[in-house]
Amino acid sequence: MSLGHKTINCPPTLSQADLDTKTSATVEAWSNKGHSWKALPTRFRRAGFKYRQIAREGDCAIYEQRWSGCRNPSVCYEVICIRRREGFEIDGRCVESAEVYPNSNDWGVDGFTLTDKDAAFVKLREIAGC
Repeated sequence: MSLGHKTINCPPTLSQADLDTKTSATVEAWSNKGHSWKALPTRFRRAGFKYRQIAREGDCAIYEQRWSGCRNPSVCYEVICIRRREGFEIDGRCVESAEVYPNSNDWGVDGFTLTDKDAAFVKLREIAGC
């Protein structure tokens, strides 16, 4: 798996399969076309990491990333452009439309990992057009 333009000293980025989480959240977001999208969770765990959304500006967000495998975990900040995927059917099962994390191939374009919280907010404003 390519890590793209990841910051050195941060834990590795998760693959899209790792980032797609099953959640019981019932919150829905609406596009300007009136389409319903399952919102990204604001907190989730994946592959030994804890993620917590600390900011969101439109379709961009910052997630605090903590490795849960040690007492004093290092903290990184993932600044992402939120993507959307249409709903689909697979093996007779309907999968609803949802917001998704950018995949690892798009890291450095739609996702960035920073070790400094202030720098993460600067990047958020940059990519959100604020």
